[in-house]
Amino acid sequence: MGFMVNTQNEGGSGNHSWGCLRNLVRRKQVDSSNGKTETHHHQQLAKALTFPHLIAIGVGSTIGAGVYILVGTVAREHSGPALAFSFLIAGISAALSAFCYAELSSRFPSAGSAYHYSYICIGEGVAWLIGWALILEYTIGGATVARGISPNLAMIFGGEDSLPTILARHQIPGLDIVVDPCAAVLVFIVTGLLCLGVKESTFAQGIVTTANVFVMLFVIVVGSYLCFKTGWVGYELPTGYFPYGVNGMLTGSATVFFAYIGFDSVASMAEEVKNPQRDLPLGIGLSLMLCCLLYMMVSVVIVGLVPYYAMDPDTPISSAFASHGIQWAAYLITLGAVMALCSVLMGSILPQPRILMAMARDGLLPSFFSNVNQRTQVPINGTITTGVCVAILAFFMDVSQLAGMVSVGTLVAFTMVAISVLIVRYVPPDEVPLPSSLQENSSSHVGTSSSSKQPLLCKVDASIVDKGKAQGDWVLNKVNRRKLAGWSIIFTCIGNFLLSYPASCFLLPG
Repeated sequence: MGFMVNTQNEGGSGNHSWGCLRNLVRRKQVDSSNGKTETHHHQQLAKALTFPHLIAIGVGSTIGAGVYILVGTVAREHSGPALAFSFLIAGISAALSAFCYAELSSRFPSAGSAYHYSYICIGEGVAWLIGWALILEYTIGGATVARGISPNLAMIFGGEDSLPTILARHQIPGLDIVVDPCAAVLVFIVTGLLCLGVKESTFAQGIVTTANVFVMLFVIVVGSYLCFKTGWVGYELPTGYFPYGVNGMLTGSATVFFAYIGFDSVASMAEEVKNPQRDLPLGIGLSLMLCCLLYMMVSVVIVGLVPYYAMDPDTPISSAFASHGIQWAAYLITLGAVMALCSVLMGSILPQPRILMAMARDGLLPSFFSNVNQRTQVPINGTITTGVCVAILAFFMDVSQLAGMVSVGTLVAFTMVAISVLIVRYVPPDEVPLPSSLQENSSSHVGTSSSSKQPLLCKVDASIVDKGKAQGDWVLNKVNRRKLAGWSIIFTCIGNFLLSYPASCFLLPG
């Protein structure tokens, strides 16, 4: 295990009964996790990813089949014609979390995503919980996506029973279990592709994502033509743009928020990015912005084609085109859904071996998961293990009932990342990198770039702090910085609760 920072030294070390508790709150220095000083060369991941690769990972992991189904349900039950505003509000909310990921991933570019940031900023106990929450999220999420591919794939070939017998779903006699061989085969194919190398697998994900984006552009362009031809009938309604009020629009935004989850996959690839300080924030931000624009334009077009109350909740886009006499578009849209699901499946399996590797490096999992293949430079043991587990789940279980656990894991991870940003800003400067205002002309003291040979977490020269005092005439001491961090976190949580409670429980004025 790498060198740890013991955050409990102030209280002394005479009482050994508190040893386990201190282990739970000890924190990790950055240089012990990124492998520059503690890990060997053969354990390093390949520095092969650039900005376009991150865009492919971010968009491919975010845009799933939900957009092909979610728009109908949300428009019918919550938002009405204001569906685009729901996607916009959800996109802004997701952007706030994405900014936290972007800042921490560029500061601490190593594998592990939220687990890695929690270990550095909060402590080992929280990081252990976050690591397992992420493993649960990616495993169940990947199995759920894999189970959803075979029905859509069957629709392309003509119907539910069109797949070959060896790939079709079967119910085991005497048991209430429906096995899905197609889902397991697809998981094994994706796992084998990921074992070839991160650059090769990302290139394949980029091709699939591009096909999905072109299908969405087809929906936008052809749908806009039909809307102009018919006069945007979905918006000429006596109920107006907010038939369910502002509260309905906000409820819809909460529902579609999970259509934006996927940018954390970009952060988990931080150790394999050639220029993480520049490419990671751009990759996270631009991929999220692209997804938001696509979601909003698709929702504007679909609501304009068909009134919200007449939408098909199961196949809203294809049924909207069919109502205007374009039956063949259903096959193209179903193909786009299959491409989107395959891309999300790859995005679900891709980050998990990196999290297993990061936990194994820190001694929280067996070292078996920390081995990196010398030829492909990927954590092949963790990748194969992940693929086998996801394939077994997808083959035997209908994991839709467990999908709520994915939301819990996502919520916990996003919360810890936001808290980590506050801690990075306010804990004593001898334990984390200084803010940018105190880093001017101090590159010789603190390592702040990928080319620096010094760790990011190191002792700070007193002259830097003196300079900061001279510039701002106020620098928090160690105790006050801790108090301010604690109160900031408390007031942020209370404020979020007070804001979300009235927005979700009371009818706001239209």
